[in-house]
Amino acid sequence: MSTPAPHTSPVSSWNLPNVLTGIRIVLVPVFIVLLAADGGAHGLLRWLAAALFVVAIYTDKLDGDIARSRGLVTNFGKIADPIADKLLTGSALVMLSVLGELWWWVTIVILVREWGITALRFWVIRYGVMAASAGGKLKTVLQAAAIILLLMPLGTVLGSWALWFGWIVMAAALVVTVVTGVAYVRDALRLRREGTRA
Repeated sequence: MSTPAPHTSPVSSWNLPNVLTGIRIVLVPVFIVLLAADGGAHGLLRWLAAALFVVAIYTDKLDGDIARSRGLVTNFGKIADPIADKLLTGSALVMLSVLGELWWWVTIVILVREWGITALRFWVIRYGVMAASAGGKLKTVLQAAAIILLLMPLGTVLGSWALWFGWIVMAAALVVTVVTGVAYVRDALRLRREGTRA
C-alpha cells in the first residue's frame, strides 16, 4: 500500500526575499534625491548616493541567495526582482546622463534592452517564466560595477584614470547587455512557440 505524498503548501509571496526586493524599490527615489541634490559637485551627498546604491544592489544578490537556499523562490519574485533591479540601475544611468557624466546613447541602449526584455517576460508569461540566465547575471554584475565606479567620485582622489576604468567596465557591460538581450529574444520566441504548440 503506497503512502500518500505529503501535502506541501505553496510558497507565500510575503517572504524575506520579496521584502528585500520591495526595500530596493523604496530606496530608488532616495538615491535619486541624493544624487540630484549633489548636482555633480562630487561632495558628501555623492558619496552617500554611491553608498546607498551599493547597499541597494547588494540586496539584489542577498534576496536571490536567501530565496534559493530556503526554497522561497516565487513567480512574483522572478518578475519583481528584475524590475526592482532595472529601476535602480536605470535611475542611476539616467542621472549620470543628466549630470553629463555618461553618454545618453549608452543609457538609451541599455534601458531599451532592459525594459524590452521585461516586456518580453510578460508577453510569454502564460507559457512559462523566463528566469535570469548566466549571461544575464554577468550583465547585472558588470552594469553594477560600472555604475559604482562612475558614481564614486574617485577621480577627485585617484585621478582621471579611475574615470577611464569606469568607462571601460561600462563598455564591457554594454556589449554583454546587447548580446544577452538578443539571446533573451530568441528564448522568448522559442518559449512562446513551444507553448502555442502544447
